[in-house]
Amino acid sequence: MKIRQISIFIENKPGHLRAACRMLADAGIDVESMALADTEQFGILRFIVKDWEKAKQVFENEGLVVRESELVAVSVDDRPGGLADVLDVLDQTKINIEYMYGHSSRNQRKAILFFRFNNVDEAIILLQANNISTISGTELFEI
Repeated sequence: MKIRQISIFIENKPGHLRAACRMLADAGIDVESMALADTEQFGILRFIVKDWEKAKQVFENEGLVVRESELVAVSVDDRPGGLADVLDVLDQTKINIEYMYGHSSRNQRKAILFFRFNNVDEAIILLQANNISTISGTELFEI
């Protein structure tokens, strides 16, 4: 139930976000989800894409620093408290959430949350044991 994410480091200047997105578009790669965290000079741009290996190669060919990591995708009801219910389960352990982001689908009344944990395998076991739905890469791109 692990999802691959790629991250690139970009300068925090006008046009750099557009350029990264254009690289993926020109390669025919659709973005499922993305997040941008910035500092004054640089940003970390994180992508969830179906063909992460191709996306990684596209960015590396442009000379960008690329990092891949494993995330856990969780499906929760899109309602007040949906995220809080997941956090209640996680807070009973020593599993740390390094970061998370997500998106919702109002027509399906579900939210997909992407978590980066300090211990991905332990987190998956805990979530599934508590009937919290984790999503595989195959399922994610069929939703």
